Amino acid sequence: MQHVELGPKALTRDEVAAVARGSAAVRLTGEAREAVAAARAHIERLASAERPTYGVSTGFGALAVRHIPPDRRAALQQALVRSHAAGAGPEVEREVVRALVLLRLRTLASGHTGVRPETVETMAAALNAGITPVVHEFGSLGCSGDLAPLSAAALALTGEGMVRDAAGDLVPAADALAAAGITPLRLAEKEGLALINGTDGMLGMLVLAIHDLRHLLDVADLTAAMSVEALLGTDRVFAADLHALRPHPGQGRSAQRMADILAGSEIVASHRGPDCNRVQDAYSLRCSPQVHGAARDTVAHAETVADRELASAVDNPVVLADGRVESNGNFHGAPIAYVLDFLAIPVADVASIAERRTDRMLDVNRSHGLPPFLADDPGVDSGHMIAQYTQAAIVSELKRLAVPASVDSIPSSAMQEDHVSMGWSAARKLRKAVDGLRTVLAIEYLTAARALDLRAPLKPAPATAAAVARLREVVPGPGPDRHLAPEIAAAEAIIRNGAPQSW
Repeated sequence: MQHVELGPKALTRDEVAAVARGSAAVRLTGEAREAVAAARAHIERLASAERPTYGVSTGFGALAVRHIPPDRRAALQQALVRSHAAGAGPEVEREVVRALVLLRLRTLASGHTGVRPETVETMAAALNAGITPVVHEFGSLGCSGDLAPLSAAALALTGEGMVRDAAGDLVPAADALAAAGITPLRLAEKEGLALINGTDGMLGMLVLAIHDLRHLLDVADLTAAMSVEALLGTDRVFAADLHALRPHPGQGRSAQRMADILAGSEIVASHRGPDCNRVQDAYSLRCSPQVHGAARDTVAHAETVADRELASAVDNPVVLADGRVESNGNFHGAPIAYVLDFLAIPVADVASIAERRTDRMLDVNRSHGLPPFLADDPGVDSGHMIAQYTQAAIVSELKRLAVPASVDSIPSSAMQEDHVSMGWSAARKLRKAVDGLRTVLAIEYLTAARALDLRAPLKPAPATAAAVARLREVVPGPGPDRHLAPEIAAAEAIIRNGAPQSW
């Protein structure tokens, strides 16, 4: 994707990912320029009127009762951005900041915020130049928008604060803008407020989490199938007619994927006959489609919410088509916060069931002929014993991260903002949870591949054999104990890079 067009139309999730994570540039449409200019004309009319208008000729929040004279309004907007850029803690990831800036720019380009055309042009130019404002971890309550994060981004456009340039170097914003040939903004009426009053940070993190989870749930189907095969489980429980009896779409998709992955397996075929005394597999094997499928359906719900938000113009006040400028509560992050919290639950559960499958492969009493801990020389070697400990530690952390942030609210702004969403906090913990799930699946991948190698001379299914072969390009097969941390990292890298094809 070479560029993403910005205008009144909604962005897609793929477009957000392309700009946030890739090198896609943005381009303002002619329709966007016309809409922005028309809305700005309404703001300038109100700015010259005697009657005060919130955000145009008044203070903000609990200070909205003060009427600001015309000669102080530019200072008001700059002061707003400076004072609200009050974040603290570690830097937020580049991809999150780029998503945040893109989504704020898309709202500005909708023609409902009243900013000047040069403001959207400057923001687009900075984004295309790879200038990434330094945004800090803490500062957003998820109501009145992601105020501190968006203020840090807005401050950089005025030539203040620090940024990362296209090379990733930390430099003053003024220097980065100058190097890119961009003139710093001098904010006019309404613009400071329009630049910071949105849910763009939490929405950006939701879109990126969805992007990751769609892939990781495919990975989970594969690693689960590998574990079923390694543990001499049956593939009959994945039959389509069984899952048609409970027609959740995600469940049906995961079951079909697992059945397809296991097709042609000599290992599965070896215990299909009448001599097999296994009646039922453990839940962690048999119920994998139900768990993975419920997670898929949760992601589908989150996609619906994200797509609605991507079609929204979130600001306060907003400029309507007839020229009215109206205050509203659309900046409240509850719709996004809830699904961010919701997603953390299946992330923890998918990781939990993967850890249980891994543990079975290491337990000689439940692994049906595999050596203890898959060790080369049990007693001398510990095999994958402690890799499972790492899984267990992460799963425990994921359970803590699944505790919702959106049930909390802490009043601010002298009780004017007396109920907040905490959606930014929900998004931050979901990002950590997604990373944890990736590591848990990487360890199951490592363990199941080793177990499948130990089932030789029986051959695994073509799909699982391809997954093992990809891993063996960077991680050796069974043998005496080795340093496992680099092998876990290598498996994670394979997952992150989206291979092998069967995923």
